[in-house]
Amino acid sequence: QVQLVESGGGLVQAGGSLRLSCAASGRTLSTYAVAWFRQAAGTEREFVAGIRRVGSTVYADSVKGRFNISRDNAKNTVYLQMNSLKPEDTAVYYCAARFSDDLPQRPYEYGYWGQGTQVTVSS
Repeated sequence: QVQLVESGGGLVQAGGSLRLSCAASGRTLSTYAVAWFRQAAGTEREFVAGIRRVGSTVYADSVKGRFNISRDNAKNTVYLQMNSLKPEDTAVYYCAARFSDDLPQRPYEYGYWGQGTQVTVSS
């Protein structure tokens, strides 16, 4: 089993940047497809971005051009670089892994989850 731990969240002003990290232990993360989801208060968890084993990526329309997902296999870590942040990006951000090369956008398709990290963007 792979264990995931997110970090890097915090409070930032609109227009600012944050980089989230998803560090894995227990298994080699490069053998998993990894996605970032977010959940704002009172809403459902939504797909933000994902990266396949081979490195190809998928983004939600709402973050295209602002967010970038990448992986460092040597560090067993996946990152989410978030730029030009908006108040509507405020949410708890979760990383999730799937022992596959698909990147479905439904949360229940992922078997491994981190505990989440809070991102708050002030206006």
